[in-house]
Amino acid sequence: MMKILLSVIVIIGFVVYAFLGKNVTQSLPVKTKETVSSSSVSTSGYKDGSYTGKATDAFYGTIQVQAKIQNGKIADVQFLQYPHDQDTSIQVNNAAMPQLKQEAIAAQSATVDVVSGATQTSQAFKESLADALSQAQ
Repeated sequence: MMKILLSVIVIIGFVVYAFLGKNVTQSLPVKTKETVSSSSVSTSGYKDGSYTGKATDAFYGTIQVQAKIQNGKIADVQFLQYPHDQDTSIQVNNAAMPQLKQEAIAAQSATVDVVSGATQTSQAFKESLADALSQAQ
């Protein structure tokens, strides 16, 4: 029951972000890098290339990811920024980051489960990845 409720909340959050997030975030001074190696569109809907999501606050630091799209699919997700200055942050992120990356590649989207004990990291990952993938559409 709790997992269903959490899923509904996440879906509602993404819908709100889709309608309002772009207007709200355009006024924020966030710098992102975007490197596009190709603009071909595949049947899956993503354009091949590398897309950098916005830097997102994860309470203990900033999360920023880059999605690499090959043949129209998420081939890799790299963490460009993540909290790694405190022992707890290192432990949490060393456990959460590979799991989040693996789930995103398997799901071919930013819709992944929150990693237990890494809620803030998970939410920030999903937001940054969603931004990167929106650029690839």
